[in-house]
Amino acid sequence: MKQVKGGVTAAKGFEAASTAAGIKYKDRTDMALVYSQVPCVAAGTFTTNVVKAAPVKWDQQVVKSGAKAQAVVVNSGIANACTGAEGFGYCKDTADAAAKALNISADGVLIGSTGVIGKQIPIDKLTAGIKVLAGKKNDTLENGTEAAKAIMTTDTFPKELAVAIEVGGKTVTIGGMAKGSGMIHPNMCTMLAFITTDAAITKEALQKALSEDVEDTYNMISVDGDTSTNDTAILLANGLAGNQEITYASPEYETFKEALHMVNETLAKKMAGDGEGATALFEVKVVGAESIKQAKTLAKSVVCSNLTKAAIAGHDANWGRILCAMGYSGVQFDPEKVDLFFESKAGKLQIIENGVATDYSEEVATKILSEPEITATADIKMGDYSATAWGCDLTHEYININADYRS
Repeated sequence: MKQVKGGVTAAKGFEAASTAAGIKYKDRTDMALVYSQVPCVAAGTFTTNVVKAAPVKWDQQVVKSGAKAQAVVVNSGIANACTGAEGFGYCKDTADAAAKALNISADGVLIGSTGVIGKQIPIDKLTAGIKVLAGKKNDTLENGTEAAKAIMTTDTFPKELAVAIEVGGKTVTIGGMAKGSGMIHPNMCTMLAFITTDAAITKEALQKALSEDVEDTYNMISVDGDTSTNDTAILLANGLAGNQEITYASPEYETFKEALHMVNETLAKKMAGDGEGATALFEVKVVGAESIKQAKTLAKSVVCSNLTKAAIAGHDANWGRILCAMGYSGVQFDPEKVDLFFESKAGKLQIIENGVATDYSEEVATKILSEPEITATADIKMGDYSATAWGCDLTHEYININADYRS
Protein backbone atom coordinates (compact mmCIF):
# COMPACT_ATOMS: atom_id res chain seq x y z
CA MET A 1 0.00 0.00 0.00
CA LYS A 2 1.28 3.45 -0.86
CA GLN A 3 -0.09 6.95 -0.55
CA VAL A 4 -0.73 8.69 -3.86
CA LYS A 5 -1.64 12.24 -4.76
CA GLY A 6 -5.22 13.44 -4.72
CA GLY A 7 -8.54 12.62 -3.13
CA VAL A 8 -11.90 11.74 -4.68
CA THR A 9 -10.56 11.94 -8.26
CA ALA A 10 -7.51 9.74 -7.67
CA ALA A 11 -9.36 6.52 -8.59
CA LYS A 12 -10.08 5.76 -12.24
CA GLY A 13 -13.28 7.15 -13.70
CA PHE A 14 -14.11 9.67 -10.99
CA GLU A 15 -14.58 13.36 -11.69
CA ALA A 16 -15.30 16.35 -9.48
CA ALA A 17 -16.22 20.02 -9.62
CA SER A 18 -16.95 22.97 -7.35
CA THR A 19 -18.78 26.25 -7.66
CA ALA A 20 -19.93 29.29 -5.71
CA ALA A 21 -23.73 29.03 -5.70
CA GLY A 22 -24.35 31.57 -2.93
CA ILE A 23 -26.19 29.11 -0.68
CA LYS A 24 -25.07 31.03 2.44
CA TYR A 25 -21.47 32.11 2.04
CA LYS A 26 -20.19 34.97 -0.07
CA ASP A 27 -16.92 35.07 -2.01
CA ARG A 28 -16.22 31.33 -1.71
CA THR A 29 -17.26 28.02 -3.23
CA ASP A 30 -20.09 26.18 -1.49
CA MET A 31 -21.15 23.33 -3.77
CA ALA A 32 -19.29 20.23 -4.91
CA LEU A 33 -19.97 17.35 -7.28
CA VAL A 34 -18.42 13.89 -7.26
CA TYR A 35 -19.25 11.95 -10.42
CA SER A 36 -18.39 8.49 -11.75
CA GLN A 37 -18.19 7.82 -15.47
CA VAL A 38 -19.99 4.52 -14.85
CA PRO A 39 -22.58 3.51 -12.19
CA CYS A 40 -21.17 2.46 -8.81
CA VAL A 41 -21.91 0.05 -6.02
CA ALA A 42 -22.71 2.27 -3.02
CA ALA A 43 -22.28 1.87 0.74
CA GLY A 44 -23.06 4.32 3.51
CA THR A 45 -23.14 4.92 7.24
CA PHE A 46 -25.16 7.69 8.84
CA THR A 47 -25.80 9.64 12.04
CA THR A 48 -27.42 7.87 14.97
CA ASN A 49 -29.05 11.14 16.03
CA VAL A 50 -32.84 10.65 16.11
CA VAL A 51 -33.11 14.03 14.39
CA LYS A 52 -31.88 13.22 10.88
CA ALA A 53 -31.42 15.78 8.12
CA ALA A 54 -33.33 15.34 4.86
CA PRO A 55 -30.19 14.37 2.85
CA VAL A 56 -29.44 11.63 5.40
CA LYS A 57 -32.91 10.15 4.93
CA TRP A 58 -32.54 10.43 1.15
CA ASP A 59 -29.12 8.74 1.09
CA GLN A 60 -30.29 5.97 3.40
CA GLN A 61 -33.03 5.17 0.89
CA VAL A 62 -30.60 5.13 -2.03
CA VAL A 63 -28.08 2.88 -0.27
CA LYS A 64 -30.76 0.52 1.06
CA SER A 65 -32.45 0.22 -2.34
CA GLY A 66 -29.34 -1.25 -3.92
CA ALA A 67 -29.52 1.26 -6.77
CA LYS A 68 -26.29 1.96 -8.60
CA ALA A 69 -25.06 5.44 -7.69
CA GLN A 70 -23.27 7.75 -10.08
CA ALA A 71 -23.15 11.20 -8.49
CA VAL A 72 -22.93 12.97 -5.14
CA VAL A 73 -24.09 16.60 -4.85
CA VAL A 74 -22.90 18.41 -1.72
CA ASN A 75 -23.58 21.89 -0.41
CA SER A 76 -22.17 23.79 2.56
CA GLY A 77 -23.80 26.61 4.49
CA ILE A 78 -27.26 25.14 5.08
CA ALA A 79 -27.80 21.65 6.53
CA ASN A 80 -31.36 21.03 5.28
CA ALA A 81 -32.14 19.58 8.72
CA CYS A 82 -35.43 20.07 10.61
CA THR A 83 -37.02 21.28 7.37
CA GLY A 84 -39.95 18.86 7.13
CA ALA A 85 -41.53 17.57 3.95
CA GLU A 86 -40.43 20.66 2.05
CA GLY A 87 -36.78 19.97 2.83
CA PHE A 88 -37.07 16.33 1.78
CA GLY A 89 -38.81 17.43 -1.40
CA TYR A 90 -35.79 19.57 -2.18
CA CYS A 91 -33.67 16.40 -2.10
CA LYS A 92 -35.80 14.98 -4.90
CA ASP A 93 -35.51 18.26 -6.78
CA THR A 94 -31.73 18.11 -6.35
CA ALA A 95 -31.55 14.53 -7.62
CA ASP A 96 -33.79 15.34 -10.59
CA ALA A 97 -31.69 18.37 -11.50
CA ALA A 98 -28.47 16.36 -11.28
CA ALA A 99 -29.97 13.53 -13.31
CA LYS A 100 -30.96 15.95 -16.07
CA ALA A 101 -27.64 17.82 -16.10
CA LEU A 102 -25.54 14.64 -16.06
CA ASN A 103 -27.84 12.39 -18.11
CA ILE A 104 -28.02 9.75 -15.36
CA SER A 105 -30.75 8.18 -13.24
CA ALA A 106 -32.10 10.26 -10.35
CA ASP A 107 -32.23 7.04 -8.31
CA GLY A 108 -28.42 7.06 -8.27
CA VAL A 109 -27.89 10.60 -6.99
CA LEU A 110 -26.66 10.95 -3.41
CA ILE A 111 -26.83 14.24 -1.51
CA GLY A 112 -24.84 15.84 1.29
CA SER A 113 -25.56 19.07 3.16
CA THR A 114 -23.81 20.80 6.04
CA GLY A 115 -24.30 24.10 7.83
CA VAL A 116 -27.07 25.87 9.70
CA ILE A 117 -29.96 23.71 10.96
CA GLY A 118 -33.58 24.77 10.45
CA LYS A 119 -33.26 26.88 7.30
CA GLN A 120 -34.67 25.81 3.95
CA ILE A 121 -32.25 25.31 1.07
CA PRO A 122 -32.56 28.02 -1.62
CA ILE A 123 -33.41 25.38 -4.21
CA ASP A 124 -33.15 27.73 -7.20
CA LYS A 125 -29.53 28.53 -6.32
CA LEU A 126 -28.84 24.84 -5.74
CA THR A 127 -30.24 23.67 -9.08
CA ALA A 128 -28.45 26.49 -10.89
CA GLY A 129 -25.26 25.39 -9.19
CA ILE A 130 -25.75 21.83 -10.39
CA LYS A 131 -25.78 22.99 -14.02
CA VAL A 132 -22.47 24.78 -13.44
CA LEU A 133 -20.96 21.74 -11.72
CA ALA A 134 -21.96 19.47 -14.59
CA GLY A 135 -20.17 21.74 -17.04
CA LYS A 136 -17.01 22.09 -14.94
CA LYS A 137 -16.45 18.48 -13.85
CA ASN A 138 -13.25 16.66 -14.82
CA ASP A 139 -10.93 14.00 -13.43
CA THR A 140 -8.00 16.24 -12.44
CA LEU A 141 -6.54 16.04 -8.96
CA GLU A 142 -6.99 19.80 -8.73
CA ASN A 143 -10.74 19.52 -9.18
CA GLY A 144 -10.83 16.93 -6.42
CA THR A 145 -9.04 19.30 -4.06
CA GLU A 146 -11.35 22.18 -4.99
CA ALA A 147 -14.34 19.96 -4.22
CA ALA A 148 -12.87 19.24 -0.78
CA LYS A 149 -12.58 23.00 -0.20
CA ALA A 150 -16.16 23.68 -1.29
CA ILE A 151 -17.72 21.40 1.35
CA MET A 152 -15.94 23.11 4.28
CA THR A 153 -17.84 25.15 6.86
CA THR A 154 -15.68 26.21 9.81
CA ASP A 155 -12.87 23.89 8.67
CA THR A 156 -9.55 25.68 8.22
CA PHE A 157 -8.17 23.40 5.50
CA PRO A 158 -9.44 20.81 2.99
CA LYS A 159 -9.15 17.17 4.02
CA GLU A 160 -8.30 14.54 1.41
CA LEU A 161 -6.16 11.44 0.93
CA ALA A 162 -5.66 8.64 -1.58
CA VAL A 163 -3.85 5.30 -1.45
CA ALA A 164 -3.10 2.56 -3.99
CA ILE A 165 -2.92 -1.21 -3.47
CA GLU A 166 -2.41 -4.28 -5.62
CA VAL A 167 -5.35 -6.67 -5.97
CA GLY A 168 -4.84 -9.68 -8.22
CA GLY A 169 -2.17 -7.92 -10.24
CA LYS A 170 -4.30 -4.81 -10.74
CA THR A 171 -3.76 -1.41 -9.14
CA VAL A 172 -6.74 -0.38 -7.03
CA THR A 173 -7.02 3.18 -5.75
CA ILE A 174 -9.08 4.49 -2.84
CA GLY A 175 -9.44 8.25 -2.38
CA GLY A 176 -11.55 10.41 -0.16
CA MET A 177 -12.46 13.85 1.10
CA ALA A 178 -14.09 14.90 4.34
CA LYS A 179 -15.22 17.93 6.26
CA GLY A 180 -15.80 18.41 9.94
CA SER A 181 -14.71 20.92 12.55
CA GLY A 182 -17.58 21.43 14.99
CA MET A 183 -20.56 19.34 16.12
CA ILE A 184 -18.17 16.41 15.95
CA HIS A 185 -19.01 13.42 18.10
CA PRO A 186 -19.94 10.68 15.67
CA ASN A 187 -21.91 7.79 16.31
CA MET A 188 -21.79 7.72 12.79
CA CYS A 189 -19.83 14.28 13.70
CA THR A 190 -20.96 17.62 11.52
CA MET A 191 -18.96 15.27 9.53
CA LEU A 192 -19.24 14.33 5.92
CA ALA A 193 -16.92 11.85 4.21
CA PHE A 194 -17.02 10.81 0.57
CA ILE A 195 -14.76 7.96 -0.51
CA THR A 196 -14.27 6.68 -4.03
CA THR A 197 -12.57 3.55 -5.34
CA ASP A 198 -12.12 1.90 -8.71
CA ALA A 199 -12.19 -1.55 -7.10
CA ALA A 200 -14.56 -4.22 -8.32
CA ILE A 201 -16.24 -5.35 -5.11
CA THR A 202 -19.61 -6.78 -4.08
CA LYS A 203 -22.11 -4.53 -2.33
CA GLU A 204 -22.02 -6.80 0.73
CA ALA A 205 -18.24 -6.52 1.00
CA LEU A 206 -18.27 -2.76 0.40
CA GLN A 207 -20.89 -2.09 3.08
CA LYS A 208 -19.27 -4.38 5.63
CA ALA A 209 -15.84 -2.84 5.04
CA LEU A 210 -17.21 0.67 5.62
CA SER A 211 -19.45 -0.20 8.56
CA GLU A 212 -16.72 -2.12 10.36
CA ASP A 213 -14.04 0.52 9.77
CA VAL A 214 -16.20 3.46 10.82
CA GLU A 215 -16.27 2.00 14.33
CA ASP A 216 -12.48 2.38 14.60
CA THR A 217 -12.11 5.72 12.79
CA TYR A 218 -14.91 8.30 12.52
CA ASN A 219 -16.67 6.94 15.60
CA MET A 220 -13.48 7.36 17.64
CA ILE A 221 -13.19 11.13 17.24
CA SER A 222 -14.79 13.95 19.19
CA VAL A 223 -14.44 17.73 19.08
CA ASP A 224 -17.31 18.94 21.24
CA GLY A 225 -19.54 16.03 22.23
CA ASP A 226 -22.38 17.05 19.90
CA THR A 227 -23.59 14.36 17.48
CA SER A 228 -24.71 16.01 14.25
CA THR A 229 -27.98 15.59 12.42
CA ASN A 230 -26.10 15.25 9.12
CA ASP A 231 -23.28 12.74 9.67
CA THR A 232 -22.74 10.81 6.47
CA ALA A 233 -19.99 8.60 5.10
CA ILE A 234 -20.48 7.40 1.51
CA LEU A 235 -18.26 4.88 -0.29
CA LEU A 236 -18.59 4.41 -4.07
CA ALA A 237 -16.93 1.63 -6.10
CA ASN A 238 -17.05 1.71 -9.91
CA GLY A 239 -14.97 -1.40 -10.75
CA LEU A 240 -12.80 0.32 -13.39
CA ALA A 241 -9.58 -1.07 -11.89
CA GLY A 242 -10.47 -4.33 -13.63
CA ASN A 243 -9.61 -6.57 -10.69
CA GLN A 244 -11.46 -9.81 -9.97
CA GLU A 245 -14.46 -8.89 -7.85
CA ILE A 246 -13.63 -8.70 -4.15
CA THR A 247 -15.92 -10.72 -1.90
CA TYR A 248 -16.46 -10.50 1.85
CA ALA A 249 -13.91 -12.28 4.09
CA SER A 250 -11.54 -13.07 1.20
CA PRO A 251 -7.80 -12.24 1.43
CA GLU A 252 -8.42 -9.44 -1.08
CA TYR A 253 -11.15 -8.06 1.16
CA GLU A 254 -8.68 -7.75 4.04
CA THR A 255 -6.22 -5.93 1.77
CA PHE A 256 -8.96 -3.56 0.62
CA LYS A 257 -10.18 -2.96 4.16
CA GLU A 258 -6.64 -2.14 5.36
CA ALA A 259 -6.32 0.52 2.66
CA LEU A 260 -9.79 1.89 3.42
CA HIS A 261 -8.78 2.12 7.07
CA MET A 262 -5.75 4.24 6.20
CA VAL A 263 -7.95 6.68 4.28
CA ASN A 264 -10.66 6.83 6.95
CA GLU A 265 -8.26 7.10 9.89
CA THR A 266 -6.27 9.88 8.24
CA LEU A 267 -9.41 11.85 7.40
CA ALA A 268 -10.77 11.29 10.92
CA LYS A 269 -7.55 12.58 12.52
CA LYS A 270 -7.55 15.61 10.22
CA MET A 271 -11.08 16.42 11.38
CA ALA A 272 -10.22 16.00 15.05
CA GLY A 273 -7.10 18.15 14.76
CA ASP A 274 -9.07 20.84 12.90
CA GLY A 275 -11.72 21.14 15.60
CA GLU A 276 -13.20 24.62 15.92
CA GLY A 277 -10.64 26.85 17.62
CA ALA A 278 -8.26 23.95 18.16
CA THR A 279 -4.50 24.33 18.33
CA ALA A 280 -3.61 20.66 18.90
CA LEU A 281 -4.64 17.15 17.92
CA PHE A 282 -5.13 15.15 21.12
CA GLU A 283 -4.71 11.40 20.73
CA VAL A 284 -5.59 9.03 23.58
CA LYS A 285 -4.45 5.42 23.61
CA VAL A 286 -5.70 2.92 26.15
CA VAL A 287 -3.63 -0.26 26.31
CA GLY A 288 -3.71 -3.33 28.52
CA ALA A 289 -7.50 -3.55 28.43
CA GLU A 290 -9.51 -6.75 28.88
CA SER A 291 -11.70 -6.01 25.85
CA ILE A 292 -11.89 -3.71 22.83
CA LYS A 293 -15.12 -2.23 24.19
CA GLN A 294 -13.47 -1.34 27.50
CA ALA A 295 -10.50 0.28 25.75
CA LYS A 296 -12.71 2.29 23.36
CA THR A 297 -15.00 3.51 26.13
CA LEU A 298 -12.09 4.72 28.25
CA ALA A 299 -10.29 6.41 25.35
CA LYS A 300 -13.45 8.20 24.16
CA SER A 301 -14.24 9.36 27.69
CA VAL A 302 -10.87 11.11 27.94
CA VAL A 303 -11.01 12.86 24.55
CA CYS A 304 -14.53 14.05 25.38
CA SER A 305 -13.54 15.57 28.74
CA ASN A 306 -13.77 19.37 28.50
CA LEU A 307 -11.56 19.80 31.55
CA THR A 308 -8.87 17.61 29.98
CA LYS A 309 -9.19 19.43 26.65
CA ALA A 310 -8.81 22.77 28.44
CA ALA A 311 -5.69 21.50 30.20
CA ILE A 312 -4.22 20.46 26.85
CA ALA A 313 -4.94 23.95 25.52
CA GLY A 314 -2.99 25.35 28.46
CA HIS A 315 -0.14 22.82 28.04
CA ASP A 316 -0.87 21.73 31.59
CA ALA A 317 -0.07 18.15 32.67
CA ASN A 318 -3.20 17.98 34.83
CA TRP A 319 -3.32 14.19 34.79
CA GLY A 320 -5.98 13.98 37.49
CA ARG A 321 -8.53 15.09 34.90
CA ILE A 322 -7.63 12.13 32.71
CA LEU A 323 -8.06 9.63 35.55
CA CYS A 324 -11.30 11.35 36.49
CA ALA A 325 -12.66 11.00 32.94
CA MET A 326 -11.70 7.34 32.90
CA GLY A 327 -13.41 6.88 36.24
CA TYR A 328 -16.81 8.15 35.07
CA SER A 329 -16.68 6.29 31.75
CA GLY A 330 -18.92 3.50 33.03
CA VAL A 331 -16.39 0.68 32.75
CA GLN A 332 -14.46 -0.91 35.57
CA PHE A 333 -10.67 -0.80 36.06
CA ASP A 334 -8.26 -0.48 38.98
CA PRO A 335 -7.04 3.14 39.17
CA GLU A 336 -4.17 2.06 41.41
CA LYS A 337 -2.66 0.06 38.55
CA VAL A 338 -2.78 2.76 35.87
CA ASP A 339 0.38 4.05 34.20
CA LEU A 340 0.07 7.26 32.18
CA PHE A 341 2.44 8.75 29.61
CA PHE A 342 2.47 11.99 27.61
CA GLU A 343 4.23 11.96 24.25
CA SER A 344 4.88 14.28 21.30
CA LYS A 345 7.72 15.20 18.97
CA ALA A 346 9.30 16.90 22.00
CA GLY A 347 9.68 13.57 23.83
CA LYS A 348 7.92 11.05 26.07
CA LEU A 349 7.32 11.31 29.80
CA GLN A 350 5.73 9.00 32.36
CA ILE A 351 3.37 11.05 34.48
CA ILE A 352 1.89 8.44 36.82
CA GLU A 353 2.85 4.91 37.80
CA ASN A 354 0.36 2.59 39.46
CA GLY A 355 -2.06 5.47 39.95
CA VAL A 356 0.45 7.76 41.69
CA ALA A 357 2.37 10.72 40.25
CA THR A 358 6.00 10.15 39.34
CA ASP A 359 8.67 12.72 40.10
CA TYR A 360 8.28 14.19 36.63
CA SER A 361 9.43 17.61 35.49
CA GLU A 362 6.58 20.07 34.93
CA GLU A 363 8.87 21.99 32.58
CA VAL A 364 9.46 18.92 30.41
CA ALA A 365 5.76 18.04 30.52
CA THR A 366 4.81 21.54 29.35
CA LYS A 367 7.30 21.29 26.49
CA ILE A 368 5.78 17.97 25.37
CA LEU A 369 2.25 19.35 25.62
CA SER A 370 3.13 22.45 23.58
CA GLU A 371 3.38 20.51 20.32
CA PRO A 372 0.55 20.48 17.73
CA GLU A 373 0.09 16.70 18.08
CA ILE A 374 -0.03 15.14 21.55
CA THR A 375 -0.59 11.56 22.70
CA ALA A 376 -1.66 10.37 26.15
CA THR A 377 -1.26 6.63 26.72
CA ALA A 378 -2.96 4.92 29.65
CA ASP A 379 -1.94 1.35 30.51
CA ILE A 380 -4.59 -0.24 32.74
CA LYS A 381 -2.80 -3.64 32.97
CA MET A 382 -5.84 -5.87 32.64
CA GLY A 383 -5.33 -7.63 29.30
CA ASP A 384 -4.03 -7.40 25.75
CA TYR A 385 -6.58 -5.14 24.04
CA SER A 386 -6.12 -1.52 23.03
CA ALA A 387 -7.96 1.35 21.33
CA THR A 388 -7.22 4.87 20.16
CA ALA A 389 -9.45 7.94 20.12
CA TRP A 390 -8.78 11.41 18.74
CA GLY A 391 -9.91 14.84 19.82
CA CYS A 392 -8.48 18.31 20.23
CA ASP A 393 -7.86 20.98 22.80
CA LEU A 394 -10.60 23.39 23.87
CA THR A 395 -9.83 27.09 23.45
CA HIS A 396 -11.70 30.40 23.80
CA GLU A 397 -11.95 30.49 20.01
CA TYR A 398 -14.47 27.60 20.07
CA ILE A 399 -16.91 29.89 21.89
CA ASN A 400 -16.17 32.79 19.54
CA ILE A 401 -16.99 30.63 16.50
CA ASN A 402 -20.17 29.12 17.92
CA ALA A 403 -21.59 32.14 19.72
CA ASP A 404 -22.80 33.59 16.40
CA TYR A 405 -22.56 30.66 13.98
CA ARG A 406 -25.78 31.57 12.15
CA SER A 407 -24.67 35.09 11.24
